[in-house]
Amino acid sequence: MSGDDVTEPKVSVVRGMKAAYALAWRACPGMVLLQVGMAVVGGVAPVATAWLTKIAIDELTTARPHTGTLVWVAAGIGALGIAMAASGAVTTYAQGRARRALGLLSQDRLFTAVNRMKGLARLEEPRFHDRLRLAQQSAEQAPDQLVQMGLSTLQGALGVVGFLAALIAINPVMAAAALAAATPAMVAHLALSKRRAGLMWRVSPGMRRKLFYQMLLTDLQAAKEVRLFGLGGFLHGRMLTELRAANDAEDRLERSVVRVQVLLAVLGALLAAGGLLWAVHAAADKTISIGDVSVFIGALAGLQSGLGALVLGIAMGHQSSLVFHHYLTVVGADDDLAAPPQPRELAPLAHAIELRDVWFRYSEDAPWVLRGLDLTIPHGTSLAVVGLNGAGKSTLVKLLCRFYDPERGAVLWDGVDIRDIPVEELRQRIGAVFQDYMDYDLTAAENIGLGDLDAIGDQDRIRAAAERAGVHETVERLPAGYRTMLSRLFHAGDEEDGDEEAAQANGVHLSGGQWQRLALARGLMRQGRDLMILDEPSSGLDAEAEAAVHDRLRELRAGSTSVLVSHRLSAVRHADRIVVVQDGRILESGDHASLLAAPDGVYARLFRSQAEGYQEESAGETVTAG
Repeated sequence: MSGDDVTEPKVSVVRGMKAAYALAWRACPGMVLLQVGMAVVGGVAPVATAWLTKIAIDELTTARPHTGTLVWVAAGIGALGIAMAASGAVTTYAQGRARRALGLLSQDRLFTAVNRMKGLARLEEPRFHDRLRLAQQSAEQAPDQLVQMGLSTLQGALGVVGFLAALIAINPVMAAAALAAATPAMVAHLALSKRRAGLMWRVSPGMRRKLFYQMLLTDLQAAKEVRLFGLGGFLHGRMLTELRAANDAEDRLERSVVRVQVLLAVLGALLAAGGLLWAVHAAADKTISIGDVSVFIGALAGLQSGLGALVLGIAMGHQSSLVFHHYLTVVGADDDLAAPPQPRELAPLAHAIELRDVWFRYSEDAPWVLRGLDLTIPHGTSLAVVGLNGAGKSTLVKLLCRFYDPERGAVLWDGVDIRDIPVEELRQRIGAVFQDYMDYDLTAAENIGLGDLDAIGDQDRIRAAAERAGVHETVERLPAGYRTMLSRLFHAGDEEDGDEEAAQANGVHLSGGQWQRLALARGLMRQGRDLMILDEPSSGLDAEAEAAVHDRLRELRAGSTSVLVSHRLSAVRHADRIVVVQDGRILESGDHASLLAAPDGVYARLFRSQAEGYQEESAGETVTAG
């Protein structure tokens, strides 16, 4: 699915309605049927009441009213009143049940579709985020709105047909006039609904920016710079600018709505006044009975009201369908990584992983990040990847994990193109620690256990991973140990629930280095997989902690296949092989000694530069100490 620049999507309202009803039927069929029954009652009862009232009035105005007739008419009106009163309460209950079930199912399908997108490409498209935001909104509201619109249309249609029949029986000309007056109302409301849906799409980028500024104003991580640099007023102003722009656009639309509604109200009032004058005149001339007058007035009012509700319901359904289009587009989108037509089984790595003539860029108008890169990672060896920022190191890691597919060339696993392997199976064979690791607002144990969901409840494995990452003692010192919630947003427990220890552990937040060790432990939950990827695993640690971590990692990587990306060359010197990436290609390759022996090489130059920096720092510390 591309991030198309469509302002007002061309969609099928019928498709949206069918999809919404199918969801509703799947979510709660019994409540749908109950609502249909109540809609029939709500549509038929007012018409029947009007006719029974006419019969009663005509009977009362006769010279000798028939008591039996009045009794059954009164009983019928009473029964209809009870049915209408009961239908309101039953409808409210059924709507609530159906809305909750429908919301649950639609949200489930939406995020199932998002999880089906195994790559990262779509998440880098701003317009996909605009569409996803509207899809989330419509998942919560549009299906239920479309179902309710259909039910209200059914109810309104039954009432319109009944009242129209009454008007035709008394005054066909007036019936035709009422129907004619509904035509401009329908056209106007459909046009407005289209404009509303288009407005929602146009203001979506601004609303996302508004949410971004709001997040910065309340986010703990951003708070340090926001306060130190005095950014609060600036971000606050940006937020209000986006909100004002959206409000101005809505105000312009609402002014159009007011003009249309006033014109339609005047037209309806003129029609009602003309009908009333005719009925009074006809009754005075004895052309129609007093009962006819009552049913005519009721039918005209009911017809106008029913047509208005019908038109408005159709217009709102049209608008909901336009917005629901974004939900259907996301739910129906194909995986951004093509599934293999004939999946191949992934055997344990036995020989090598190979990148063969790999070309990659993040979009068609972006520069190439990798340019014909060739690289072989033999089984059981440790590879280190170094290079300047922007050289393509992290992109190489993303391709190994198959977050993207190369535009040209291939990534091979023992000679098998990884595009021919189910992506879930491939990733089960890979352990990783990323430079941009996540801090989850969960307990310490969960933060580690997420590295292997099959073992998230295995406390022994979690502790072992923490020990390997050097973070076990830190976690043990937390108020509730591994059960401590590492968040200032959520509670781990409540004293009222008897979990006093967890309740006292709320609000604990780790330092950057401690979070990095926790992320390392999460990656080490997958120790023993075919490939371990370490992308700057110690970038947030001090020199002593970094040395300790890499010493430990060197032990853990011994004899296994691993890729280490690091800008600190002291961390990579013990790798079996080191490659220098520059401008998307392998510029140099060898072990530490051979690369250092080439005095004019990039690796040797970078190593000498970093070593000189350490020596200057050491000399400065010595002079200061003396």
